[in-house]
Amino acid sequence: MFKELDPLLHSQLRLAIISLLLSVEEADFVYIKEKTGATAGNLSVQIEKLSEAGYINVNKFIDGKRPKTVCKITKTGIDAFEQYVKALQDYIKK
Repeated sequence: MFKELDPLLHSQLRLAIISLLLSVEEADFVYIKEKTGATAGNLSVQIEKLSEAGYINVNKFIDGKRPKTVCKITKTGIDAFEQYVKALQDYIKK
């Protein structure tokens, strides 16, 4: 039988965010926005959803006079991504 795909990661933008964060130690909001091509509003919403699920840690602070948001993937996020990829591989094999 087919495994259920994680609905949180089945979103193209959330999957892109997680994929980006897997390849770097951490990334700021501007970098993620540039790489994904997302609007600031949509990106904010998707980052919040990933944070609420425990897939990423979000650190917001003031850098000089500007607000800055930095994201980092968590162990939970890495595990969820690996399970998602494994479930996709199972779909391909069947």
